[in-house]
Amino acid sequence: MTDQLVAPRPRVVDVDALRGFALFGIFVVNITFMASGYPGNLVIDPAFTSPLDDAVRGLSSVFVDMKFYVLFSFLFGYSFTLQMESAAAAGAAFEPRMLRRIAGLFVLGVLHIVFLYGGDVLTTYAPACLVLFWMRRCRDRTALRVAAALYGLVLASLLLSGLFLDTASFLPAPEVAQANAEQATSAMLGGWGEIIGQHLGGLPLLILQALTLQGPTALAMFLLGMVAGRRQLFARVRGDEPILRRVQWIGFPVGLAGSAVFTLGGGTGHTLAVAVSVATTPLLAAAYVATVLRMMHSPRTAWIRSALAPAGRIALTNYLGQSAIGLVIFTGVGFGAAGSLSPLATMALALLVFVAQLWVSALWLRRHRYGPAEWILRWVTIGRRPAWRTLPTAVG
Repeated sequence: MTDQLVAPRPRVVDVDALRGFALFGIFVVNITFMASGYPGNLVIDPAFTSPLDDAVRGLSSVFVDMKFYVLFSFLFGYSFTLQMESAAAAGAAFEPRMLRRIAGLFVLGVLHIVFLYGGDVLTTYAPACLVLFWMRRCRDRTALRVAAALYGLVLASLLLSGLFLDTASFLPAPEVAQANAEQATSAMLGGWGEIIGQHLGGLPLLILQALTLQGPTALAMFLLGMVAGRRQLFARVRGDEPILRRVQWIGFPVGLAGSAVFTLGGGTGHTLAVAVSVATTPLLAAAYVATVLRMMHSPRTAWIRSALAPAGRIALTNYLGQSAIGLVIFTGVGFGAAGSLSPLATMALALLVFVAQLWVSALWLRRHRYGPAEWILRWVTIGRRPAWRTLPTAVG
């Protein structure tokens, strides 16, 4: 049986569109780290301290920071169930396919870290997906309990650290952090050796975050997404369900209040502020989802669904593409703009790049079945070369 002979299963377009929406939020966060060495060192660039700069950073902290990683992880878990269905439809064993896919994700993540961007998520997702794979046959109740326990453990560890751990004992002094940030920005303007060295130099922190925060959080969201996928949560959405409004009425007040506390409390540089964000972010992310679903199924704003879905369908290609674009724009191997863009200009650039990705994604999928990265990953997954072009539509 060849890939061309297997009829593709209908896609859940709402999932693709939500993934595209999450992809934009991820990029808004990532581009600030691509553009300067200051955010990664938890200090503000002294060249951009105007009220407008502070306002842009504050708005990003309230509405974007730490919010879209949760949503992206949830959708990953949902898509895991679609992968199971795809294997069943192809008459193939799911286990070897998924294990090859996880290995492929990890390898892509390693290459991503070394050559494009040190803040990779794929190398965190791959080990967490191994646990999800192991738990794939557990009951929904068990999955929900484990997810709650993982998330509770992360929250408890943050609270205990914030209350009893003196961060000054392991975080550099402000003047040292400023010097480190300046040095990191200068390294971005160097050649491949300096850039790769900087990426590899950030590995200890990346691994620590993966083990203590991002990994357990991702796995918890994977499990929630798997349960949602089993129940086909997004398969029959109309947009007028009362539950969507209830999610908005609860999620926005609680989530935004938590975001405000997170921002006013110092953001990612303060453990208790992070704990508040972790506790309330799922509610805000759920409110975002409810809002986008309602908009996508409203006649007046249904175009949002069509605009976002192609980018979400090839999210892996776009995710890696965002890092490649950031490399070209900001580092010394490209235009060398690191440290020269204000927060507002950086946000505007993120929007411009994402709009371009929406257009290119739609254009690409008119002729191709997969994005380039998805095509490679599918080749690894199914163990044979998949079809590249979209099959022509019969006329008459």
